Amino acid sequence: MSIMNFLKGELIEIIEWTDDSRDTLSFRFPDEDKAIKNGAQLIVRESQVVQFVYLGEFGDTFAPGKHTLTTDNIPILTRLKSWKYGFNSPFKADVYYVTTRLFTGNKWGTANPVMLRDDDFGIVRARAFGTFDFKIVDPKIFLKEVAGSDHNFRLDEFADTMRSRIVSVFSDALASAKVPVLDVATRYTELGEALLPLINPVVGAKYGLHVASFIIENVSVPPEVEQAIDKRSSMAAVGNLNDFVKYQMAKGMETGGGGGAAGTASELAVGFAIAQQIMQQQGGVGGIKPVAGGIGAAAGAAAGAAVTGAGAAAPAAATLDLLGPGEVAGLLGVSEADVLAVLESGELKGRKIGSTWRVKRSAVDEYLAG
Repeated sequence: MSIMNFLKGELIEIIEWTDDSRDTLSFRFPDEDKAIKNGAQLIVRESQVVQFVYLGEFGDTFAPGKHTLTTDNIPILTRLKSWKYGFNSPFKADVYYVTTRLFTGNKWGTANPVMLRDDDFGIVRARAFGTFDFKIVDPKIFLKEVAGSDHNFRLDEFADTMRSRIVSVFSDALASAKVPVLDVATRYTELGEALLPLINPVVGAKYGLHVASFIIENVSVPPEVEQAIDKRSSMAAVGNLNDFVKYQMAKGMETGGGGGAAGTASELAVGFAIAQQIMQQQGGVGGIKPVAGGIGAAAGAAAGAAVTGAGAAAPAAATLDLLGPGEVAGLLGVSEADVLAVLESGELKGRKIGSTWRVKRSAVDEYLAG
């Protein structure tokens, strides 16, 4: 072997790298302690950039394409090596290939609860997890802050390094966005898109990355907050409480045929009350307007007759003029909780004595008529 062939074998003439792994973020070209020849060919494929590093300082960056390494296209490296008249001899430098394609489906999650300040619930502890897609947009910052001098920096190493940093950025962005807990727990897609403008400036400046999508798959809050959310949903579903109670009364009439004498009494009372309301709305039947208290009295009499016919004592009918919540519930065919709700709201008039409510039968008639 001649001296020229030996020297030629000690120089790098072609620099290229083909990635078959699909999970490599950065790769340092193995120079095997060889120098790079003047005029060597540098091949950079799509979804790659090449970053030269000389003695710990960043040199030139090359986009996809085929490049001939001469003084003209490596000006930064020429300045770093102080080549006054260009380089005509081999040189040594670290060559890093950085993958710039989009890396999808990377998982993130909060190892510990994130503290959120909410106007409705105060301080709330929340856990969240999901996925994000990212790509490298600044190879210098990425190599300096994330990959370092690792000769083959892979996605699993990135996940271990960046998971806590992404969670920290998410927590800060969520706190600055001041999103209500109710929205955090129900509007995942919109929240992820809203957080991107807050996340990207941070990860771009700190790590040289761009997050293309940030997906929140689940946010869990403490059980007491979940119960509060469920109660609010139930109230929204019920809507108008007055209409809801009347609906319950109608359902009670529909299914109350097997309720015995008490069920018959409540059905008669409710039926007379509804009839009275219809007559008032239509201006009476045949031009005759109902007399105040007439239908209500008839309803009371019918209810009393039904109870008396079932064997109830006569004084019991008289005491029905003053009713408790349970008796009103039985009369109307609704739950006692529904009766207490309309009493508290003032829609049904009654008087509270201590912790007990008392309601006149006439007040029930007025409520049904209204």
